[in-house]
Amino acid sequence: MNIQFIQKLTLLDYPCKVACTVFLHGCNLRCPFCHNAGLVTRPPEAGVSPEELISLLKKRQGILEGVAVTGGEPLLDDGIFDLLRSIKELGYPVKLDTNGFFPDKLERVIKDGLCDYVAMDIKNCEEKYAETCGLRSVDMDAVKQSIAILEKSGIEHEFRTTVVRNFHNRESLLGAAKLIAGTEHYYLQAYKDSGDTIGGACEGYSENELKALCEAVSAVIPSVELRGM
Repeated sequence: MNIQFIQKLTLLDYPCKVACTVFLHGCNLRCPFCHNAGLVTRPPEAGVSPEELISLLKKRQGILEGVAVTGGEPLLDDGIFDLLRSIKELGYPVKLDTNGFFPDKLERVIKDGLCDYVAMDIKNCEEKYAETCGLRSVDMDAVKQSIAILEKSGIEHEFRTTVVRNFHNRESLLGAAKLIAGTEHYYLQAYKDSGDTIGGACEGYSENELKALCEAVSAVIPSVELRGM
């Protein structure tokens, strides 16, 4: 596993838990607005070994309430199963972030009880999905399979869309919402420039504009919320 770095304490990455966040290298997408470009486009650095991670988690038992595993795309590496199992064996709840393009692996993780919460990105409406992912084409069937797996799983989960002016508008967000119509937890996330994006200059929306977009999306998913303001 290419564990690039660990954020030892976060109150944001795992809802309602004091957690640490594990960042894995590599992704199958090239979203221009990705704020972790170093994990996606550049060769992996020495990083942190799984043994070092487990040692840290052992020392923090009683302090941390969960572990968030993100990327990049965590399901890209087949070593994810052993990594998650090692974390779970220490008694930690695990949150997994994914882009939804690996439904078979996602289903295995859930069936094997290797995570407790899944956050899946919904990049855009189907017509703009590939463009938003920075690719010429994408496997939408895989995305839809992952949505169905989560909705039928009984596991705690959420869907989220990072809203970028370059790619999203009212109509495209309504289309994105229709992909997950009926879900209870959908978040529109404010885009913030990390200074290390993949595709150069991207622009976010103002808080008032995001509120208006959220109101529009509520026609499809009444429980939609804003995040990151």
